Order: sequence, then C-alpha cells, then structure tokens
Amino acid sequence: MKAFEAKRGAWLIPALAGLTLALSLASLAHGTVPVATGAIASILLGQAGLPPVFGAYETFEEVIILSIRLPRLLLGLAIGATLAMAGACLQGLFRNPLADPGLIGVAGGGGIGAVAAFVLGGTVIGALPALEAWILPLFAATGSIATTFLVYQLAKVRGVVSVPHLLLTGIAVNAIATALIGSLIFLATDDQLRRFAFWTLGSLQRAGWRECLPLIAVAVITLAWLPRYGRALDALLLGESEAYHLGVDLDRVKRALVLLCATAVGAGVAVAGIIGFIGLVAPHLIRLIAGPGHRVLLPAAALLGAALLVGADLIARTALAPAEIPIGILTALVGGPFFLYLLHRDKQRLVP
Repeated sequence: MKAFEAKRGAWLIPALAGLTLALSLASLAHGTVPVATGAIASILLGQAGLPPVFGAYETFEEVIILSIRLPRLLLGLAIGATLAMAGACLQGLFRNPLADPGLIGVAGGGGIGAVAAFVLGGTVIGALPALEAWILPLFAATGSIATTFLVYQLAKVRGVVSVPHLLLTGIAVNAIATALIGSLIFLATDDQLRRFAFWTLGSLQRAGWRECLPLIAVAVITLAWLPRYGRALDALLLGESEAYHLGVDLDRVKRALVLLCATAVGAGVAVAGIIGFIGLVAPHLIRLIAGPGHRVLLPAAALLGAALLVGADLIARTALAPAEIPIGILTALVGGPFFLYLLHRDKQRLVP
C-alpha cells in the first residue's frame, strides 16, 4: 500500500500543483479586462520591491490584479482546498464515501449562522464595532460546529456512529436548518433578504482583503493540521476496534477532526456562501487514481479542490461576461450528477 501510494504520489501531487498554478495564472489573466501574463508577473514582483523585468504595466492593471483578482484567487484556493480536505477527512472518519460536509449538516449550520449574522449582526457590531470583519465568519463557524456535533451525537447507536443514521440524521438536521433559516428570513429587511439570497447561490464576488485574510488564516491552520491525522484515518479504514488496538485515541481524533472540519467549512460558507460538492467530488477522484491512503489523499484532494473551485470561478466570471454566474450553480451542475452516480453504484451496499 505504501509503495503504491509513494509511486502514485510522486507524480500526482506535482501534476495537481501544476494544474492549480496554471488555473491560478489564467484566473489572474482573464476577465472583463484581460491582463498579460508578463504584466501579472511584474506586478507581483513589484510588491516584493523587484523591478518589472517581465514587462511594463498600466496602473489600472495593477489595481485590478492586487485589489480584485488576487484576493479572489486566494479566497478560491483556500475555500476549495479546505472543502476538499474536510470532505476527505469526514469520509475517512465515518468510513463512508458519500459523507460530505453539506450532507451531515455543516453547511446548513453555517447557513443558520450566516443569516443570523445578516439579520442580528448589526446589534453585535453596534456593541462591539471592532468585531465587524469577524461577525459573519464567527456566526457561521459556530453554527457549523454546533450542527456537526448534533448530527454526530444523534447518529450514535450504542456509542458507535452508524453510517445510515449519520446520513439520515444529516438530512433531518438540514431540514430543520432550512426551517430556522426561513424563520430568520421572515424577520429580515429587504436589503438583508437580497444579500442572503445572493449568498445562498455561492460566489467569490465578495472577495476583498478584509474578507480574505481571516479565512486564509483558518485555511492555513486547517490544511497544516489535518494531515497529522492521516495515520489515524488509515487505521479507521480497518474499523474502530482495529484502530483502537493500533493505538489510535478514537475520541480525541474524532473531536479534533470534527472541530477542524466544521470550523474550516463554516468559515468558507460565511464568506462565499454555499458551494456544494467540492468536498465530495475531489476526494473521490483522488481515490480512483491513487487509492484510499490518506498520506497522498489529503494533500492531493486539497490541490484538486483548489483547482476545481478556481476553474469554476474562472468559468463563472468569463462565460457570460460581463454578467457573472453564481459559482454554486456550476459546482452543483457537476457535483449533482457525480453524486447520483456514486449513489447508484453503491446502492446495493447501502441497503440495510
């Protein structure tokens, strides 16, 4: 297994890194106003105090890259990578290839927190204006963590998480979350309602350095910490009893993974809205190529998730320019059929 992973990882991770870099450069270059690759390189070098050796550029091009496209790119990379790695970890934790942050209530809980921030956040900001930039991520992350732990506890059967119960509980909690969101929408003003309606479609359009930096901090911590649990997730593939006998502290691992995944996904949901299926599609594609070992799966899924979201955002911005397609629509159009394929393929195994 380890030799197989090493062989595949030797080319897979560099290939995915190259794909992510190519899509990142395309995202910076293309849009309503195209910017030459040489100009982009000179602009970025200029921020490090180096001369524009790759060509001259106009002031408006520098503004477009540094104020609009670069924070948007970094936001897409951070959200795509964290969604994919969180999906891979949750699938390994629950030993279910259909487990996804959205399916087990993380996105629904984040939605509750986000709409609460839209409707009630003004009161908190009035009392603590220094928290204005953090209100939306804080509320969404709190909602994601709370719903995830609720689903996790309700899915236990005699102290053990039951996979069918997990998915059914997630469906029920998502339904409750939808009802709570509807109740808060009933209290919203027209402006708050418009903001929330756009948020639910998913978009990186709100990307700015103020929104980008807190999420990047959360993403860096998550992406650096989650791979530490790769060995434990590999052991869990054998079953909880076997993992316990291999020295895995199951309670600590479960709590840590749920907390990290819920926080990362909740922060992403807060800034970009609901972007579905990245956490389902990316880990599965990597498993098809490199197998289930998490030493390669986690970093490769993160790279693929980042590439998929940056590519989807590029299409969303350019396909009908100057209009912009909500990115959640594109990911759902691809991820929905893929999920149906997985469900159909595994339906015999899922029937009790």
